[in-house]
Amino acid sequence: MTRRRLLGLAALVAALLVATGAVVTTRLVANRPAAPAAGPSTTPPASPTPAPTTASPTPPPGADLKGPLNLLLVGVDTRVSIPGWEPHADAVLLLHVPAGLDRAYLFSLPRDLVVDIPAYPKARYPGGRTKLTHAMSYGSRVPGDKANPSTAQGYELLRTTVSRYTGLRIDAGAVITFGGFDKLVDTLGGVDLYVDQRVESRHRRPDGTMRTLTGGGYTGPQMVYEKGTRHLTGWQALDYARQRYTAGGDYTRQRHQQQLLRALARKIVDQGTARDPQRVEQVVAALGKTLVYAGGGRNLVDFAYALGGLPADRLTLVVLPGAGVSSGGAYRGEQLKPLGRDFLTALRDGRPDAFLTAHPSLRVKN
Repeated sequence: MTRRRLLGLAALVAALLVATGAVVTTRLVANRPAAPAAGPSTTPPASPTPAPTTASPTPPPGADLKGPLNLLLVGVDTRVSIPGWEPHADAVLLLHVPAGLDRAYLFSLPRDLVVDIPAYPKARYPGGRTKLTHAMSYGSRVPGDKANPSTAQGYELLRTTVSRYTGLRIDAGAVITFGGFDKLVDTLGGVDLYVDQRVESRHRRPDGTMRTLTGGGYTGPQMVYEKGTRHLTGWQALDYARQRYTAGGDYTRQRHQQQLLRALARKIVDQGTARDPQRVEQVVAALGKTLVYAGGGRNLVDFAYALGGLPADRLTLVVLPGAGVSSGGAYRGEQLKPLGRDFLTALRDGRPDAFLTAHPSLRVKN
């Protein structure tokens, strides 16, 4: 199988959580058994009896989730054709929902961010300072079973690493592989996206077939995404959001992934999918086994219900500026610039709006 890298598909979980919460709410209310109607008494009571009391309604799932909430969304670079291949976190995104659950902020951490990864006895990993992407692979190792790495273990170590780096408690999350993404977009009828810069595909020809991979790289005609509003099919959306060998590198790719998420969320809302249970089931079915959910003891319905009132236009995309780190003249990874680290502090302190107002360059506009 041709080697393929995953775009930030984990962002789609955020779109589904935000856009389908109303559906979960509707279905739970609709399926709740109705209280039996009270009929007239045929036999007068011998003595006065107290009036019947009305039982308290059962609270909906997730009613106790008040925020702030932090969801860790992970896109995994996996090569299913290679036995024992350890999953790598190719995209790491955080969805922060403040108290009140009426708005949200989505931002990415660079996959090559240099971080301290703590020791993880389950995988016999001693800990170390290296790229964030490796937390997933190091944590996935199962002692004595090299052929079957554990995605759940990898997520656990990645979650701990991200939480320690950002200072944010992680309430739930998900890991998604590339398998169902193009089918998902096609199920929605494609997506309309503003392409903010010209992007040449390294992997696809204009007809969607894969370019030839040789020892010197890919060869043959290339698919090109020109600047402007474009309607993208599933394979085009996947291909466009994978490209990191463009002006701006991986930071541009992060922005494009976030823009794709927002476009999909709007598509879901505009189509009325959030009020059509059958359509939601089709969308979720498109993900299939490509989704691994980690809810920290809470199920997906709880978070979907809690976020059901969050409109798509209150999802703010945030870019955290960074720069390369070198050691001895060799590239070692990435680090966030002070402005990016300061945003994380503002998030922890509950003042992201004020910070973004003071630093509008962090907002992704398109």
